[in-house]
Amino acid sequence: MNLTLNIALVIPRSGSAGIYGPSCEACAELAVAEANAHYGVLGREMRLIPVDGSRPPSVVAAEIARLVESGAIDAVTGWHISPVRQAIAQVTAGRVPYVYGPLYEGGEHTAGVFLTGETPSRQLLPAMDWMTSEYGIDRWIVIGNDYIFPRGTGLAAARHARAQGSPLVGQLYVPLGTEDFTEAIRQVETREATGVVVLLVGGDGVAFNRQFAATGMDTAIPRLSPHVEENMLMASGSRANTGLFSAAGYFEALNTTASMEFAARYYSRFGQGAPALNSIGESCYEALALLIALASRARSLSVDALTLAAEDLRYVSPRGEVTMRGNQMSQDVYVAEAVDLDFQVRARISAA
Repeated sequence: MNLTLNIALVIPRSGSAGIYGPSCEACAELAVAEANAHYGVLGREMRLIPVDGSRPPSVVAAEIARLVESGAIDAVTGWHISPVRQAIAQVTAGRVPYVYGPLYEGGEHTAGVFLTGETPSRQLLPAMDWMTSEYGIDRWIVIGNDYIFPRGTGLAAARHARAQGSPLVGQLYVPLGTEDFTEAIRQVETREATGVVVLLVGGDGVAFNRQFAATGMDTAIPRLSPHVEENMLMASGSRANTGLFSAAGYFEALNTTASMEFAARYYSRFGQGAPALNSIGESCYEALALLIALASRARSLSVDALTLAAEDLRYVSPRGEVTMRGNQMSQDVYVAEAVDLDFQVRARISAA
């Protein structure tokens, strides 16, 4: 038997999402180090095989297929956008476990895919309701990148807003890598939006937030973005973060025992100069924690055994007590407000 458990870690190295990469890698390395300090998984030492997830989906999937077929990897995980997930799922289906960490649009049921990320019904939509209650927002506009997650999430937002009696005043989707958001910001103004749902990834979100704040509208029109995390706050600068909110299952500022202990272990290992600790980086730790919990319960890495082991699986992670429902993890979700370069958690909006 191979004494090493090899796991492909698919994370972005460049492009719009590249800003998330260092945090993702550090959190994944922490999960592996902690597991290996306790005899690994199923008696095997865990090892990460890095794969650049910022390339075209077909290219990433082809590399994963080669690794699976050659027996070089036993599982796949990481943070990468939904088109990459869909391509990878086609080549891992039923063959090796694939634990997907990011927030996503929902509806993934490919055999052997397990998901730890937040979905719109438990993240964005309750956050919109909370902000409507707190700030009286009744004219939302959605601005996102043009791929499946923003469009699927935007559709969920549109249906929800219509059901609440306040239909969206607009939706605008732009290519990944967009730098000029003049037209998007003009749409916010001309459509008289009172709130903006921002579904822009990484560097695109940074560019939008800077340009939006430069108009002065940031003090009057709140923005809600599930993709915003501490790297983006730092890149945007404190003057661009006024009126900016996020929703996630984890924030470094989360005042729970599990969260604070995780942060202490993270900084103990990597030092105070470590990549920013945030929801997107932590999602890579979360995905590996789920893989470990599934394998330990199943005493196997076979997809069928792991699928059975997922039924009503409960364990404690940095996000608190979490529960598996089918192939999807259920967790507490919070809304937080950006204050300078950090977040302040304002409320819990969904319960595990």
